Amino acid sequence: MTPTTDRAAFLAALPDGGRLIGLDVGSRTIGTALCDAGWSFASPAELIRRTKYTADQAAIARIIAAQSVKGIVIGLPLNLDGSESPRSQSTRAFARNLAALGLPILLWDERWSTVAVERAMIEQDMSRAKRAERVDNHAAAYILQGAIDGLASGSLDR
Repeated sequence: MTPTTDRAAFLAALPDGGRLIGLDVGSRTIGTALCDAGWSFASPAELIRRTKYTADQAAIARIIAAQSVKGIVIGLPLNLDGSESPRSQSTRAFARNLAALGLPILLWDERWSTVAVERAMIEQDMSRAKRAERVDNHAAAYILQGAIDGLASGSLDR
């Protein structure tokens, strides 16, 4: 399945639900998160340090196999006005390459995800070093939670 922003198409590809993996794709790391099969909650998972694409894909495939993942949600970095940027195009290319894994892929608007996660971590009085170490996985969980909440709500409007 080609990566899509169309919620209905993604849902149609997952008629029985199942666990999802959320990805926050950065230039140096890929934050990952997993949700339960009932799409109730998302939790941060492991951080993948980026190297070559083949190694990145293998690491993601390993998590997918180990966790019986049925679909992928990737944060799509958009500009504040909703337009795409070079990072958006890079993420779309990453998603197209990841389609080789054979799972449905939903591109989810990730505007504000890192800001929201950073703010929550600061409110928890987390040190700067710990925030830097955890922000990508928590951003992936934030993105995945937004997606599963949107998918489960029954509303397909953005």
